[in-house]
Amino acid sequence: MNSCQVLSRENLTHLLDSVDTFLFDCDGVIWKGDNLIDGVSETLDFLRSKGKKLVFVTNNSLKSRAQYALKFHFLGISVSPDEIFSSSFAAAMYLKLYNFPPQNKVYVIGGDGILEELRLAGFNAFGGPADANKTVDLKQNIFFEHDKSVGAVVVGIDPNINYYKLQYGTLCIRENPGCLFIATNRDAVGHMTAWQEWPGSISDSIISHSGISAGCMVAAMCGSTQKEPIVVGKPSTFMMDFLLQKFNVSCSKMCMVGDRLDTDILFGQNAGCKTLLVLSGCTTQSALQDPSNNIHPDFYTSKISDMLDLLEA
Repeated sequence: MNSCQVLSRENLTHLLDSVDTFLFDCDGVIWKGDNLIDGVSETLDFLRSKGKKLVFVTNNSLKSRAQYALKFHFLGISVSPDEIFSSSFAAAMYLKLYNFPPQNKVYVIGGDGILEELRLAGFNAFGGPADANKTVDLKQNIFFEHDKSVGAVVVGIDPNINYYKLQYGTLCIRENPGCLFIATNRDAVGHMTAWQEWPGSISDSIISHSGISAGCMVAAMCGSTQKEPIVVGKPSTFMMDFLLQKFNVSCSKMCMVGDRLDTDILFGQNAGCKTLLVLSGCTTQSALQDPSNNIHPDFYTSKISDMLDLLEA
């Protein structure tokens, strides 16, 4: 299985000595659904006690950083919004760093997290949940109106996806000159509950919304626009470039911890970080060891609290 190693006391000690910052995915690593994975809180406390910087990097665009900090709080973990990088925040930062014209509007197919981050960044954003119940009357010779000042369409996970939203976003991208098509991520599935993966679905719990998959929404827009999006979430390098600029840390001093090979681990590898796969989420050991898999982390283990177990052994 290439050079992928099972996490051991020896290589963990070397890893802790060689990195200053740990990047953690959330769903499948920190929690599953509304349930905190065993030993997570103690492991994060231990890493902080060793002076390690912790950053939580998630492709879930339903929440803003502030909303994510609230979820951590409900689960008994103290995390500040500045330690959280969601794909909703990445979408806003992409537009800000690339000097998106302030007079242009942004149409959102997605949740409140995207809208909140865009508005905090100073953009005029609309759509999202407000369009959840809008319908299209397909009468003969109908003409569907859309705002010609929309300069970007941001697509993320949307539990209320409908034909109105798809038509509105499609018209903006196809007919508004220079309109950007931005995707928060292209994950195929995510965890709606602790027991199943879902295609872009979520539950209604106040602290849940853990299904992160925007892939099916993005795929629908790719089909109707015949265009490929700018992806700002993992494994895109945009989020990593922003992280490096903010924290001024070398990639060689960072370790990406995640449960998905094609997003988390690839995200870390693309940037030159060390990578640790945990088997508490999407990826099984058999999938990791399958001959068809060509993404191999530096290390793998069952869950992040194995760090404590190995050091105490």
